[in-house]
Amino acid sequence: MPTDHEEEVEEHEELTGQMSFFDHLEELRRRLMNSLIAVGVSFAICYYFVDPIYNAFKRLITQGGAVLNPTSLTSPFTILLKIAFLASLFLASPFILAQVWLFISPGLYKKERRYALPFIFFASLLFVAGGLFAYFIALPAGISFLIEMAKSHEMGVPDANGNVIPMLDVADTFDIIFYLILGLGIVFEIPALIFLLSRLGLITGPFLLKNLKYALLICFVLAAVITPTGDIVNMMIIGLPMIALYCVGIVIAFIFGKKRPKEE
Repeated sequence: MPTDHEEEVEEHEELTGQMSFFDHLEELRRRLMNSLIAVGVSFAICYYFVDPIYNAFKRLITQGGAVLNPTSLTSPFTILLKIAFLASLFLASPFILAQVWLFISPGLYKKERRYALPFIFFASLLFVAGGLFAYFIALPAGISFLIEMAKSHEMGVPDANGNVIPMLDVADTFDIIFYLILGLGIVFEIPALIFLLSRLGLITGPFLLKNLKYALLICFVLAAVITPTGDIVNMMIIGLPMIALYCVGIVIAFIFGKKRPKEE
């Protein structure tokens, strides 16, 4: 029966000399092609249901008392394409994350590869959770703030009762929605990313804890970039979850982190 030392040596040998640089490039090309095919299939499905998806996003604007105004002939078509593409990224996210795992798995020990299904499941869940957080919390707060500002400064057209109705450019509005939902979906992947890096031995729990103050600064800078308004309230709505996710990542790194054996 092999000892723990023999098993460690066997696993270490398993990691050495597996793939050349060009093999890695070929593997990356294959994983990217598989991901693009998955997004393409998902896009076809989402475009078939694009009208109800568009209406769901439109409600974020119209419930605040604003009106969407296309300023170019091609705006309605390009907006529907963007909406279908955004939805396809979320639909295809489990397959894309599986391709990410398959790409980095040669750098993992044999025992570590058993984390494949949990990683794909929780990373996909986090990505969707980020999109839902954007749709139900971040976007309503940001859009309501901007619409009320437009109304208070009478930036719009009056209705029959004299109330101001802001006329929002549909392309700019949906660009904000697109980038905020996608951005928060990616941001919510922080724990999954930390898990991967800690299993690869690239970061550790003590390292993340030591650099917490820098992480706080980066989180608020990213929140300022992502938020559509730039005011402190909406920045906190986005920044605080990012900090919480980083802290969860620290715990994950302490639990699952592992130093890689140094090669001779």
